[in-house]
Amino acid sequence: MKILIIFYLISLVTFGKSRSSIPMIPLLPAIPVEKVEENENGTVTTRKLLSTGNLEIALEADVIVPLEIISDIEIKALIVDDENLKIPFEVELNKKPERADMYKLHFSKTALDIDDDGVIDTEIFASQNIDSKIVKDNYVKITGKNISKEGTHHKRVYITVEVDN
Repeated sequence: MKILIIFYLISLVTFGKSRSSIPMIPLLPAIPVEKVEENENGTVTTRKLLSTGNLEIALEADVIVPLEIISDIEIKALIVDDENLKIPFEVELNKKPERADMYKLHFSKTALDIDDDGVIDTEIFASQNIDSKIVKDNYVKITGKNISKEGTHHKRVYITVEVDN
């Protein structure tokens, strides 16, 4: 493959087909040059300006920073036998929303089977609307009687900010 590409490039340069496809950049018009001084190295010249002026431009731009989650949440819990736990957590955003009741948290999964035995044992409950920079009143509810396998279990849930229509 490399040999084919090199051969193609050599043929383009040799036969001159690539030279005709290169667009030419127009030259700037010649500006009269005036001789200023001479030194031992040669002549130093400067260009004489034909005209000068100031140009002022006003520029306005609307910058929109999206509402983003800036905190990672890691929940660790120790469940003994048929214990039920309710673990609160907070979600931190990069800014306060412009309007109340416009955004809400969206979880990739809200009902989880933490030990993969086919029975839902963990549920995520979150605030319906985002009104502040730190979203409180969120919690994870773990039902111990539905966990049948011992050990350490890991699940990853993705949280996004959704616009409520």
